[in-house]
Amino acid sequence: MQDYKNQLITHLKGGSAFMPVEVLLKFISSEELCRRPKDLPYSFYELFYHMRFAQKDILEYIKDEDYTTHEWPQDYWPKKSMIDSLEEWELLKSHFFEEKKELIGFLQDEKNDLLKPINPETENTLLREILLVIEHNAYHTGQLLIVLRSLGLYPA
Repeated sequence: MQDYKNQLITHLKGGSAFMPVEVLLKFISSEELCRRPKDLPYSFYELFYHMRFAQKDILEYIKDEDYTTHEWPQDYWPKKSMIDSLEEWELLKSHFFEEKKELIGFLQDEKNDLLKPINPETENTLLREILLVIEHNAYHTGQLLIVLRSLGLYPA
């Protein structure tokens, strides 16, 4: 079972089938962070906020027996399209990577069974939730790359 968990950790980090977010973050400038490219309904910031919120939501679901569902879609996207400060942006990035580390730690814990339902009310397993994070982050990482390319910030 640990081999499967290790494979999931590899995919959570990115780089096997999609570029790690850390690489894309190197290409976005603070001046372009909140700019929506022509014909796209979101900015780099808005997409990254959404990725972080969804990842955090799934982590909370896994950890908290008293988890409360958030409202879709309004809770999953930023309330405003601009950030107030670069400190806010740095905090958002920090939380994203800390929560990813926590998910990895959850997988590394031998007590956590991939196939056991997370709570008695659903049949959702740890495996399902980790796959959701991987799939969701992969999808939106591709969108982040599209934003970078549309803004002329990615060289490929």
